Amino acid sequence: MSKVDLYILPIVAVLLLIQSIYLFTDARKNGMNYWFWGIIGLIQTPMPLIFYLLVKRSRKKEEDELNDYRDY
Repeated sequence: MSKVDLYILPIVAVLLLIQSIYLFTDARKNGMNYWFWGIIGLIQTPMPLIFYLLVKRSRKKEEDELNDYRDY
């Protein structure tokens, strides 16, 4: 390993940990499968975060449409 790799490795580890904690806590708050999102967040960055935000948005839209239907 070169010196550059040794500097990049801790930065990437911290980014993955922060991403995983965010996904875990936000998924838990929104009633989603939080262990799944927390573990997936440790694998790579930023794709799990982007995918989670897309799933969260589509799920919120479906819940809003369902609530609008119930108002009638």
